Order: sequence, then structure tokens, then C-alpha cells
Amino acid sequence: EVQLQASGGGLVQAGGSLRLSCAASGFTFDDYAIGWFRQAPGKEREGVSCISTSDGSYYADSVKGRFTVSSDNAKNTVYLQMNSLKPEDTAVYYCVAGRPNTGWGQSEEYDYWGQGTLVTVSS
Repeated sequence: EVQLQASGGGLVQAGGSLRLSCAASGFTFDDYAIGWFRQAPGKEREGVSCISTSDGSYYADSVKGRFTVSSDNAKNTVYLQMNSLKPEDTAVYYCVAGRPNTGWGQSEEYDYWGQGTLVTVSS
């Protein structure tokens, strides 16, 4: 059974930091790209970042320079370090796994989705 367990969300003040974790199981970790998407209330789902062994890492323009994605393949875990958080980063963050072909930021490219973790940034 494929599982993606996201954790690490919470409430933080603007300018603060959080680290999200995504623990994966049930599939060959190295064969998949692991991504992060987020969805804020009333807004469309947005690709935040993605990492894969073959292609490296990608970031949305809105988080470049503030967020860093990394992978511990020995633990089948991907991390999203979020610094200099802004109120507009408030959203439910989802960990996803897939083999994107047309673009890392396309949600339909991902086969597996975790349950999401809520990040709230207060001003």
C-alpha cells in the first residue's frame, strides 16, 4: 500500500520557519519524483516544489530563495524547509509522488497524494 505521510505543519508568525516532512512507503522511492503542492481557502491548488533523483529540484517562483526541498533516500523521506514565511504561504500542504512528464507543477502528473498538513502564517 502506497503511503505519503506529511507532517510538520503548524502556526508560525510571519518571518518564521517551518520544516515539513513527507515519509513515503509502498513504492520504489528512487523511481518517483516527490513534490509539494498547496491549496489555500478559495484558491487553486499550486505546485510549490519537487525533487527527484534524476532531475534535481524545482520551485515555484513565489517560494524561490525561501524554501528548500531535500531528500533522505535512506529514510524514504523528503523535507521542505520553509523560511521567511509570509501570510500568503498559509495553506494545506500536500506531499505527492509521481513521474511528471509535461511539467512538475501539474497536479495531474502525480499518482499518489498524502493527507496534507496545515501551515498557518500570522501577520
